[in-house]
Amino acid sequence: MSAEIPASREVPQENRFKIWRQTRPFWAGLLTIFGGVPIAYLPYGDMRLGNVTLAMQTTAGAGALIIGVLLITLGLTMWFQPVVRVFAGVATIVLALVSIPVSNFGGLVIGFLLSLVGGGMSAAWAPAPPVEETTDAEHDEQHEAGAETEVTTAAGVPEQRVPEHHATETTIDANGGRNSAG
Repeated sequence: MSAEIPASREVPQENRFKIWRQTRPFWAGLLTIFGGVPIAYLPYGDMRLGNVTLAMQTTAGAGALIIGVLLITLGLTMWFQPVVRVFAGVATIVLALVSIPVSNFGGLVIGFLLSLVGGGMSAAWAPAPPVEETTDAEHDEQHEAGAETEVTTAAGVPEQRVPEHHATETTIDANGGRNSAG
């Protein structure tokens, strides 16, 4: 801890990844990367069963490799450049759709589905609103200025009263027509 950085601003080591992950479309990028791998690999991969080699190589192997590498790149872009998340999401969806005819039904449908969901998540993701930090003195002043007072009704039931500057039409309507501020 240094004298220049207040203790409340220091982030514990175990929370750094969590904070990093929450400030960007992490899961969208991960699904996009996982979707790009089978799309790029399957046209070039083979499986050996004893002396028999099963290969799914096609003439469009170069196109599948390009689509797979672009999907992996878009997944990394979602992580490291979250500002372009909408563009990356739309481009991911388009590439996932193009992979159906080009890359063995989109990497045997697995890569297609993972990329499609990842692109949709990226396009829909929005950053959380920033949290305003207040000092304890500011919080106490705000709390005292807007403090609610407790009034006992004729039935002996405590009733919360809100200061007059907080009363709105919604407050009046929510209290059954009563003005809780005055």
